[in-house]
Amino acid sequence: MERKNIIFWLIAIVITLSLSIYQRTTGPTRPVKGELVLAGKSIEYKLLRTYSGPDDAEITIEDPTGKLEGAIKYKRYKSKDEWLTVPMNHQNNKLVAAIPHQPPAGKVMYQITLTDGTNSMNLTPDPVIIRFKGDVPAYVLIPHILFMFLAMIFSTRTGIEAIAKGPRTKKYSLITALLLIVGGFVFGPIVQKYAFGEYWTGIPFGWDLTDNKTAIALVLWIIAIYKVWKNPEKRGWALIAALVMTLVYLIPHSLFGSEIDYTE
Repeated sequence: MERKNIIFWLIAIVITLSLSIYQRTTGPTRPVKGELVLAGKSIEYKLLRTYSGPDDAEITIEDPTGKLEGAIKYKRYKSKDEWLTVPMNHQNNKLVAAIPHQPPAGKVMYQITLTDGTNSMNLTPDPVIIRFKGDVPAYVLIPHILFMFLAMIFSTRTGIEAIAKGPRTKKYSLITALLLIVGGFVFGPIVQKYAFGEYWTGIPFGWDLTDNKTAIALVLWIIAIYKVWKNPEKRGWALIAALVMTLVYLIPHSLFGSEIDYTE
């Protein structure tokens, strides 16, 4: 039994790590990376889609030839602004442009065009959207990430326990819910406040997907605890809650997140 328990924990950890990697490599905050060839040189680029500094967001493009010219056009997202196009500056074998700083949750659309004097091309077929946010202190962000990570591990482990009809389903369900409360409803709102100026932007105050999916997960875990506590044979509810928690992690982080509508 002890060996089986260890195997189950290892499976839960591997699944959680896989989901965490997926979260980091998807979603609207992941930089847009790519490569193109101009003037006979390969140029790699990384375009920011989130920025938490107090100043303008600096966008840089490597220029190994020193012969490229660049321009950036931008306007606020969800606004009636006209596109503004400005040339990029040469600095230390790089082309540099600055996107004007926005208040937390403000977004800017931008697109970069490069030319070698003969050929000209856009780095991306469509404009990139960058969202500005406030800086979140490490002493708030790290506990939030840690507790959410542990909640996912225990959620997965609880689902496995339910499938195996193990005796720890009720215990693990309770631990999962407690970790989710601390990570998602104690530290989560504090992170949100630092980043976007609001503690909660989910239902009933808004449609922030990160807040709403966390709330849905907790509601299902509360139902699962109630059902399993009344009847330990109702393990299926714990499995449902664990599966929903997995689906929550499969939704890219910050999708449909807080944003300013400049048209209002």
